[in-house]
Amino acid sequence: MHLCLSLCELERIKRWHVAHRLDHPLEHQLWDGMLTFWVMGWVGCVPAFFAQALWLVPLCGAGIMAPTLYVRWRRKVHNAHRLRCDWLGPED
Repeated sequence: MHLCLSLCELERIKRWHVAHRLDHPLEHQLWDGMLTFWVMGWVGCVPAFFAQALWLVPLCGAGIMAPTLYVRWRRKVHNAHRLRCDWLGPED
């Protein structure tokens, strides 16, 4: 199990969501939200550290981990047959 998703995995999932955005608009928006949290986490770490707002660093870490946690949750409910997830790859 990986600690974080690779850029290739992020791209593969994003391509699926873009290709199926008309069929699955909510999933498309949720994935865009996860990527937004991911970018905010990476961009916010350094300013939070230098502004001495260290209480923001854990939030930035959570943002960085948001896509990975979302994919793990979706894999878990997919494997439990509670929610179908077509964008999971064969290795997922």
